Amino acid sequence: MTYKIIVDADACPVKAEIAEAARSFGTPVVMVASHDHRLQPADGVEVVQVDRSDQSADLYIANKIAAGDVLVTQDFGLAALALGKKAIALSNRGQMYSDRSIDFLLERRHEQAKQRRGGKHSKGPRPFTDEDRRHFLQTLTKVLRNLQENRPQ
Repeated sequence: MTYKIIVDADACPVKAEIAEAARSFGTPVVMVASHDHRLQPADGVEVVQVDRSDQSADLYIANKIAAGDVLVTQDFGLAALALGKKAIALSNRGQMYSDRSIDFLLERRHEQAKQRRGGKHSKGPRPFTDEDRRHFLQTLTKVLRNLQENRPQ
Protein backbone atom coordinates (compact mmCIF):
# COMPACT_ATOMS: atom_id res chain seq x y z
CA MET A 1 0.00 0.00 0.00
CA THR A 2 1.44 3.35 -1.04
CA TYR A 3 0.79 6.24 1.26
CA LYS A 4 1.45 9.94 0.88
CA ILE A 5 1.69 13.03 3.05
CA ILE A 6 -0.98 15.61 2.29
CA VAL A 7 -0.43 19.09 3.67
CA ASP A 8 -3.04 21.78 4.28
CA ALA A 9 -0.32 24.21 3.25
CA ASP A 10 -1.87 27.69 3.38
CA ALA A 11 -0.67 28.54 6.89
CA CYS A 12 1.65 25.60 7.52
CA PRO A 13 4.96 26.70 9.10
CA VAL A 14 6.69 23.30 8.71
CA LYS A 15 6.60 22.76 4.95
CA ALA A 16 10.41 22.49 4.69
CA GLU A 17 10.52 19.94 7.52
CA ILE A 18 7.81 17.86 5.87
CA ALA A 19 9.66 17.81 2.53
CA GLU A 20 12.94 16.90 4.25
CA ALA A 21 11.45 14.04 6.31
CA ALA A 22 9.46 12.72 3.34
CA ARG A 23 12.56 12.64 1.12
CA SER A 24 14.45 10.58 3.68
CA PHE A 25 11.63 7.99 3.72
CA GLY A 26 10.88 8.15 -0.02
CA THR A 27 7.34 9.33 0.71
CA PRO A 28 5.51 11.54 -1.80
CA VAL A 29 4.10 14.85 -0.55
CA VAL A 30 1.13 16.82 -1.86
CA MET A 31 0.99 20.44 -0.67
CA VAL A 32 -2.46 21.96 -1.18
CA ALA A 33 -2.77 25.75 -1.03
CA SER A 34 -4.87 28.54 -2.49
CA HIS A 35 -3.54 30.68 -5.31
CA ASP A 36 -2.78 33.34 -2.67
CA HIS A 37 0.14 31.19 -1.45
CA ARG A 38 2.78 30.58 -4.10
CA LEU A 39 4.55 27.31 -3.40
CA GLN A 40 7.39 25.83 -5.41
CA PRO A 41 7.34 22.13 -6.28
CA ALA A 42 10.46 20.25 -5.22
CA ASP A 43 11.80 16.74 -5.58
CA GLY A 44 9.04 14.46 -4.27
CA VAL A 45 6.70 17.40 -3.54
CA GLU A 46 3.67 18.04 -5.74
CA VAL A 47 2.00 21.43 -5.35
CA VAL A 48 -1.74 21.72 -5.94
CA GLN A 49 -3.12 25.26 -6.15
CA VAL A 50 -6.86 25.68 -5.55
CA ASP A 51 -9.10 28.71 -5.76
CA ARG A 52 -9.33 31.27 -2.98
CA SER A 53 -12.68 30.24 -1.51
CA ASP A 54 -12.71 29.31 2.18
CA GLN A 55 -13.06 25.57 1.83
CA SER A 56 -11.36 24.80 -1.50
CA ALA A 57 -8.19 23.30 -0.01
CA ASP A 58 -10.21 21.33 2.55
CA LEU A 59 -12.55 19.93 -0.12
CA TYR A 60 -9.65 18.94 -2.36
CA ILE A 61 -7.93 17.18 0.55
CA ALA A 62 -11.13 15.48 1.72
CA ASN A 63 -11.61 14.06 -1.78
CA LYS A 64 -7.99 12.86 -2.17
CA ILE A 65 -7.02 11.51 1.25
CA ALA A 66 -7.10 7.75 1.70
CA ALA A 67 -6.53 5.19 4.44
CA GLY A 68 -2.90 5.16 5.55
CA ASP A 69 -2.12 8.65 4.26
CA VAL A 70 -0.69 11.27 6.62
CA LEU A 71 -2.44 14.65 6.84
CA VAL A 72 -0.80 17.75 8.33
CA THR A 73 -3.39 20.39 9.23
CA GLN A 74 -4.43 22.85 11.91
CA ASP A 75 -8.08 22.37 10.94
CA PHE A 76 -9.89 20.10 13.42
CA GLY A 77 -12.78 19.48 11.02
CA LEU A 78 -10.44 18.36 8.25
CA ALA A 79 -8.53 16.20 10.73
CA ALA A 80 -11.82 14.55 11.76
CA LEU A 81 -12.61 13.79 8.11
CA ALA A 82 -9.16 12.26 7.63
CA LEU A 83 -9.52 10.13 10.75
CA GLY A 84 -12.89 8.94 9.45
CA LYS A 85 -11.10 7.73 6.30
CA LYS A 86 -8.50 5.88 8.41
CA ALA A 87 -5.72 8.37 7.66
CA ILE A 88 -3.22 9.66 10.21
CA ALA A 89 -3.67 13.32 11.15
CA LEU A 90 -1.09 15.61 12.77
CA SER A 91 -1.07 19.26 13.73
CA ASN A 92 1.83 21.42 12.59
CA ARG A 93 3.00 21.41 16.23
CA GLY A 94 3.28 17.62 16.22
CA GLN A 95 0.04 16.79 18.02
CA MET A 96 -1.41 13.47 16.84
CA TYR A 97 -5.15 13.76 16.38
CA SER A 98 -7.11 10.68 17.44
CA ASP A 99 -10.73 9.62 17.46
CA ARG A 100 -10.71 10.30 21.20
CA SER A 101 -9.15 13.77 21.10
CA ILE A 102 -10.88 15.13 17.99
CA ASP A 103 -14.35 15.19 19.58
CA PHE A 104 -13.04 17.30 22.47
CA LEU A 105 -11.19 19.66 20.09
CA LEU A 106 -14.26 20.13 17.88
CA GLU A 107 -16.47 20.77 20.89
CA ARG A 108 -14.01 23.30 22.31
CA ARG A 109 -13.80 25.06 18.93
CA HIS A 110 -17.61 25.25 18.82
CA GLU A 111 -17.80 26.69 22.35
CA GLN A 112 -15.13 29.28 21.58
CA ALA A 113 -16.98 30.32 18.41
CA LYS A 114 -20.19 30.76 20.44
CA GLN A 115 -18.32 32.92 22.95
CA ARG A 116 -16.83 35.07 20.17
CA ARG A 117 -20.29 35.57 18.66
CA GLY A 118 -21.37 36.67 22.13
CA GLY A 119 -18.65 39.33 22.20
CA LYS A 120 -15.93 37.55 24.16
CA HIS A 121 -12.45 37.90 22.71
CA SER A 122 -9.71 35.35 23.13
CA LYS A 123 -5.95 35.59 22.70
CA GLY A 124 -5.65 33.14 19.81
CA PRO A 125 -2.94 30.53 19.43
CA ARG A 126 0.44 30.99 21.08
CA PRO A 127 3.35 31.88 18.79
CA PHE A 128 4.99 29.03 16.90
CA THR A 129 8.41 28.20 18.37
CA ASP A 130 11.55 26.30 17.41
CA GLU A 131 10.54 23.73 20.05
CA ASP A 132 7.21 23.26 18.21
CA ARG A 133 9.17 22.74 14.98
CA ARG A 134 11.44 20.11 16.61
CA HIS A 135 8.48 18.33 18.19
CA PHE A 136 6.66 18.23 14.85
CA LEU A 137 9.67 16.76 13.06
CA GLN A 138 10.13 14.11 15.77
CA THR A 139 6.47 13.12 15.57
CA LEU A 140 6.41 13.01 11.76
CA THR A 141 9.62 10.97 11.66
CA LYS A 142 8.15 8.49 14.16
CA VAL A 143 4.95 8.18 12.09
CA LEU A 144 6.87 7.65 8.84
CA ARG A 145 9.20 5.10 10.44
CA ASN A 146 6.19 3.20 11.80
CA LEU A 147 4.46 3.23 8.41
CA GLN A 148 7.63 2.03 6.69
CA GLU A 149 8.21 -0.78 9.20
CA ASN A 150 4.60 -1.96 8.97
CA ARG A 151 4.21 -1.70 5.20
CA PRO A 152 3.10 -4.99 3.63
CA GLN A 153 5.82 -6.49 1.46
